[in-house]
Amino acid sequence: MRFCSIASGSSGNCIYIGSESTHILIDTGIAGKKIEEGLNSLGLTSLDIDAVLVTHEHSDHIGGLGVFSRKSGADIYATEGTNKGMFLKGKLGDMSKSKINIVEYGHDYNIGDLQIHVTKVSHDTLEPCAYTVSQNGKKAGVITDLGTYDEEIIEAYRNLDVLLIESNHDERMLRAGRYPYQLQNRILSDKGHLSNAAGGRLLDLVLSERIKHVFLGHLSKDNNYPALARQTVVTEIDAGPGILSSKDFPMDIASRDEISKCIEF
Repeated sequence: MRFCSIASGSSGNCIYIGSESTHILIDTGIAGKKIEEGLNSLGLTSLDIDAVLVTHEHSDHIGGLGVFSRKSGADIYATEGTNKGMFLKGKLGDMSKSKINIVEYGHDYNIGDLQIHVTKVSHDTLEPCAYTVSQNGKKAGVITDLGTYDEEIIEAYRNLDVLLIESNHDERMLRAGRYPYQLQNRILSDKGHLSNAAGGRLLDLVLSERIKHVFLGHLSKDNNYPALARQTVVTEIDAGPGILSSKDFPMDIASRDEISKCIEF
């Protein structure tokens, strides 16, 4: 399997996960040209993508979906609530409803030789979710855009080979910054985003000796810095009850502007 972050951040998100024969994207919240460039770096084109897994209907996750869907012909997977939310503002253009597949929390779905598991998350959208992808005992996951976590999430994200996890903001930067108080409260709420510290605590709980690579993702442009996110997460892992220390695995920041290294596992 291969894992690559094409873009991850508050301005747009698109993650590639695939095997030799099946290729999927989690979200398409960036311009089609940038998605194509990312796929080209992996030796692929949009026509190679079998499916797009949509986490929720915010524009930084579906902004490029309409164009990409029409160009690639890929199937689209989303919860019923997300499916409704995607079309409420009418910004996706003409999309074939026959390409949309409805998924449910806690269920598994087969796409080619990949198995997809859908996990409920808490965010201020209609029916948000997160996905893990597995094949022949190998497993990767992406989990962002959640304000809190529970045992169901911890269980679903244990024993992964590769993980991209939210490290959205530093709480002190957010409170001292220019965002209106109402927006600050929304981000800090249980339906907002995981802070660096909260993301680090969740990561500490799901890490296992199986982990091969971790990406910190969905960093806020205004309320975070990559070095701060990394150091905060390192502190939480090294102080937490988990079985690994921060030195036991490689960890990178997934950029909003640059394609990440491709992890093969």
